[in-house]
Amino acid sequence: MLIKPDAVKRHLIGSILSIVEREGFRIVNLKMEKMSKKKAKLFYAVHKEKDFFSLLVEYMTSGITVGVILERENGVHHLREIVGDTDPVKAKKNTIRRKYGETYRRNSVHASDSKKSYIYESKVFFKEHK
Repeated sequence: MLIKPDAVKRHLIGSILSIVEREGFRIVNLKMEKMSKKKAKLFYAVHKEKDFFSLLVEYMTSGITVGVILERENGVHHLREIVGDTDPVKAKKNTIRRKYGETYRRNSVHASDSKKSYIYESKVFFKEHK
């Protein structure tokens, strides 16, 4: 999971982590950093051909991001449920994005969509890329 720059700037790290912990997740690792453009491009490489890619990279490098490795049975699926739809307006009530997201892009958190994505994303975020 990533807590994105908009949420960090609004002092929501503790609130978001509290929700995740109440849902039975265990925090295994946590790292705060201002992502480099190189790291952001690697992290979101799946979107590199999309028209919003450069805006996404710019946004994700605009401030501090918190990467969190979480553990729980059926974790990827359950985290996606409590994070909610990418668009906060469409997200179910009481989800993280509904509660804290500002817009479709400034939606406070990122959650891997599969085990394969989690493996790739965690390696990118928690490894040093200058």
